[in-house]
Amino acid sequence: MTPITRQEVLGLYRKIFQIAKKWQSASGQIEETIKEKEYIKNEAKTLFRKNKNVTDPRLIKQCIEECKARIEIGLHYNIPYPRPIHLPPMGLAHKQGRMLRHQEKLRKISKPIYLKSHDELS
Repeated sequence: MTPITRQEVLGLYRKIFQIAKKWQSASGQIEETIKEKEYIKNEAKTLFRKNKNVTDPRLIKQCIEECKARIEIGLHYNIPYPRPIHLPPMGLAHKQGRMLRHQEKLRKISKPIYLKSHDELS
């Protein structure tokens, strides 16, 4: 990891914890706020620890982009949890042969970047 990339990753890590410190839930309830703050901290710790040994520059770049996307979406919607995508199951092609493989490929491509690590943890 280059020094610039390392600084960027550490900056994102600090930014997430600053957001968690100031976080207010949309409902305004204290219990919800505490629960969401803990979720933000635990999610950040889990994902950063999982990816700490990544050395491929493209994979590091992808992780950074995912982190930035999740931060922006969380702040915009005031929801710390990843927003799901709504694609109907098997709604893109017929359920047999080549078309099924093609549909699975399309579904994988259409998945937003901010959900890639969330699905791996679930």
